[in-house]
Amino acid sequence: MPWSRLTTVLLLAAAALLAGCAGPRLVKSDVTSYSTLSALPSPPTYRVERLPSQQVQAAAFNAIEAQAEAALARVGLRRDDANPRLIAQLGAEGGYAMPRNWSYWGPDPFYGPWGYGYGPRWGMGWMDAPPTLYHRKVSLVLRDAATQQVVYETSATYEDVWTRDPAIYGVLFDQALTGFPRPPQGQRSVSTEVLPATAQPVAPAAPAAPAAPAAAPGAAQ
Repeated sequence: MPWSRLTTVLLLAAAALLAGCAGPRLVKSDVTSYSTLSALPSPPTYRVERLPSQQVQAAAFNAIEAQAEAALARVGLRRDDANPRLIAQLGAEGGYAMPRNWSYWGPDPFYGPWGYGYGPRWGMGWMDAPPTLYHRKVSLVLRDAATQQVVYETSATYEDVWTRDPAIYGVLFDQALTGFPRPPQGQRSVSTEVLPATAQPVAPAAPAAPAAPAAAPGAAQ
């Protein structure tokens, strides 16, 4: 192939790759929710209670807390530290995870600089190492401010090769709150299309079919 044609082909391929990266991306998480609420609390107010570790790391936690507040507002709750109906306790974690069932990564006495054990395999000029998986998780617990009883508990866990901090936490809080205040009880999968440039949802996540709430004394109504 002439060099000019090869250059054109490579440029077109690169343009197509960049266009794909700029398009919407699917964020899929495992959501686990439990609720004793039968309706939106009245008044629909809350205050955030920070754990000691979150107070120490306030500078880093502020951005995550802002993402959670925006997600809570989208389901009809507003922050009111002076007159809270609910107490909100937030959690967020991040790290890296090893891809499951990666066929080119395993114990091998011949490949890898570490000898026998888990190491990268070299072949044909590149390293057959697994891609980096980003692990992100958010959690939310809501308690009745008067009784201190937990009335809502939810979490969302996400692992993928793409992430965008701290905006990805906002997507996960949205997914964790899908179906609020009466989400399906237990674990489910929730998917949301987002724009990588902003990590904002392309469209609101479709609400899940509400499940019958479990009765609990003292639950917020």
